[in-house]
Parts: sequence; structure tokens; C-alpha cells
Amino acid sequence: MTKLRMFLAILAGRAVRLLSRLLHRGGTDMPGRVALKLCPELLRLLAADVKSLAITGTNGKTTSARMIEEAFREAGLRYFANRSGANLISGVTTEFIMNADWRGRPKKDYAIIECDEAAAKKVFGQLRPRVVIVTNLFRDQLDRYGEVTHTLANIREAMRGAPDAVLCLNADCSLTASLAGDLPNKVLWYGVDGGAAPSRPKPAISDATHCIRCKTEYEYDYITYGHLGGYRCPACGYARPKADVAVTAVTEQRADGSTVVVNLQGESCVVKINLPAMYNVYNADGALAAATAMGVPADTAIAALGRFSCGFGRMETFKLGKKGARMMLVKNPAGCNQVLEFLETISDPFELVVCLNDRHADGTDVSWIWDADFEALGRLGSRLKRVTVSGDRALDMRVRVKYAGVPDGIITVERDYEALVKTLEQAEDTVFLMPTYTAMLELRQTVIRHVGGADFWE
Repeated sequence: MTKLRMFLAILAGRAVRLLSRLLHRGGTDMPGRVALKLCPELLRLLAADVKSLAITGTNGKTTSARMIEEAFREAGLRYFANRSGANLISGVTTEFIMNADWRGRPKKDYAIIECDEAAAKKVFGQLRPRVVIVTNLFRDQLDRYGEVTHTLANIREAMRGAPDAVLCLNADCSLTASLAGDLPNKVLWYGVDGGAAPSRPKPAISDATHCIRCKTEYEYDYITYGHLGGYRCPACGYARPKADVAVTAVTEQRADGSTVVVNLQGESCVVKINLPAMYNVYNADGALAAATAMGVPADTAIAALGRFSCGFGRMETFKLGKKGARMMLVKNPAGCNQVLEFLETISDPFELVVCLNDRHADGTDVSWIWDADFEALGRLGSRLKRVTVSGDRALDMRVRVKYAGVPDGIITVERDYEALVKTLEQAEDTVFLMPTYTAMLELRQTVIRHVGGADFWE
């Protein structure tokens, strides 16, 4: 009976996928939903003979997954991944359906699975991953996830379903690091050592100000961004652990990438990263830890970081306007601040588009925009030529950038993405696009209709 249900579920999932593609929809989520109705244990059955690597956490999941993909590709491993970002159990199941034959046997040996933090409780027990990387935890979509401690509890419960997985943890995040205290998993630590980059001032708003064990306020030896860095509790001694895969120096940060020195299990290596900004240094470091934990040779994984193509909407470039455009997804204060900090490093004049939606996948509470440091835009002066605000909550964003010190005369409201892209095609300067998730999907689809590019599921 189980085999029959599995067969019928695969058949139904494939049929829904075919119909979705014929209708020019993604078909990344619905096939799995339908199939799981017919066979609730389908993911467990399809994943049994696949060596899976899972990525979860607040920021950096998609980019980390693409970096690991490139390492697997360079290593010649036969793998598949949920590239579309459909990271609930339905989306994950869809990928396994499409990468199995009619009898449920896998077509490929490995899977790289990005997993939503809340969905991990359902996914990990069925997926049984060999390696799990937890990138970081920041306040995100409070209406859906609740406080960060609730998200942390979700991941802790999820890991109880994968007790044999190697757990790659960000040593610099006091929240994710706490997972090691009560889980049986082998832990591989990654992070950025003190002195590798200039320490930041203590932020006015932090998602982890007090010790997760005894509630005493943390002291910091250095801060990389947000609450990440060399934290320590003066009362109970809880502190940042020594990283096994450690960035020991950030030697160059450019508009198109970074060069760092990494101590990988005792060996010092120069690593070139094909994306800019400090948060991508973390993504690369974590990807290096996870890929090598899965058996990818270190030199292969390092070479891949200099060649990979970024995930859709994550520092993605388009031939839009005379000097091109770069799209950078934002969804919470910590990630948004990193994008704004990156913009401050741009020396040439540029245009900025900020698209704010408040749909379920974005988080319905947009008050986070007042916690993000949009005042950075006011500090750009003449380099910032124009700011266009768009999306369902365009007027909220217009107020925010005006209060951030952006001159009212260079702020434009344009809700129509078609009209917006036509205007940007005539832009004289580089364009940076900062959309939230659902706005990114719609804006990106409009952009690729005009200038070309892959669909989001490709």
C-alpha cells in the first residue's frame, strides 16, 4: 500500500508540475502539496537514499546554497537543489519528486536543500540530512516567526530529528552557537576572528543583547555587524567558541567581491569571493565549512567561491540601463543595514529603487524599516542621484527615506513595475534595486522580460 501511495503521489506531483509550467507558473510548491496529501511520508521515502545537506537560518540561505552548489559542481558530484527558494516541506518535496524515477529511486546522489526556519521541524526528520548549516538568527517577520528565541527553539527541535548530522554553526552568533549546548550532533564552527576586519560600534538595536543562559548583558571584544562578533558573558562565561573554519583577515573588499584569508582546520588559505559585502564573507565561510564537511576537497570548494553565480535577487546583476543594475533582496533590519553599508562603499553616482511589500511571505509588519539605518542614504550626498520607491507600501517607504535625510526632490513614487523598468532602461548611472521578497519576484520578472535572464526556478 505504501508503494502504491508513493507511486500515485509522484504521478500527481509530476502532473501538477507539467500543468504549472504550461501555464508559465513556477510549479515549485503546489506539486509537493498535492503529493503530500496522497502520501504524507513521501519526502522520507524519496530522501532515504540521497545524501542531503540542509541550510537554514534567517539571512544568507539562498546565497550559501548557491555557493555550495558551485563547490559540488566543481567536485563533479551529481546533485539537485531547490534553487527557486521554495523552502517549505511542499517545495522540498517537489524537488525530490522531480529528481526521482516512477518507483521513487533517486536520479542523483546528493541534495542541497534550503529550508525555512519554521519548516525545519517538519523537514529535517524526513530529510535526515548528513550536514546542516545554521547561518544566523535575526529578528525577521515577527508576525510569522515571533521573537528570535522562538525561531531558535524551532531549529533546536528540528535538529532532534537529525541527530547524526554534522552541525555547522556560526560561532559569532550567540543565538545559533547556543544550539551546541544541548544537542548530540558533532559541531563544526565557522566565523570571523577578531582583527580580521575593523570592529563596528555597538549597535543601538541588537537582536541578542543579553546572555541566552543567564540574561546578563554581553560584553564584546569586537563586532562584525548586528550582534555578530566576539561576545562573552561576564557572569556565566558563555562566550564565542573558537572557529574551526575562521576568516583571519579580510584583505580586500571591492564593489564586486572580497578577498579573505581563511584558516581551514589549521591551514591558511587565500579565498576570493565573487560577491561583495561582509555578510557574504560569512556566507562564503559557512559554505566552505559545509561543503568540506560533505567531503568536497578544500581546494575545490575554495576555487568555487571565486566562480559561482549568485542566487536570484541576491546581488544579482542585469544589463539594465547604460551601466547595469544589481538586485539585493532585503527583509529585516540586519540584512538591510548590510546592503545600506555596501551602498556607502560605492564611489560612483547611482540610482536606488526600494520596493516594500507587506504580504505573507514578506511579513505583514513593516515597522522594521524604522529600525534599519536608512540614514545611510542621507549620508551619500551627491552620489545618490535618485531614489524611486515602489511596492504595496511605497508611501511608507517614501516617508522613511525622507526622514532619513534624502532630499525630497530626488524621491519618486512609481508603483507600476513596467513603467519603472522602462524608466530604468534610460538610466545613465548604475542602478541598485532593493526589494522585499514578493516585490523581488514581481520586479525581477518584469526586468527579465525587458533585458533577459533566467526564470526564478532555473
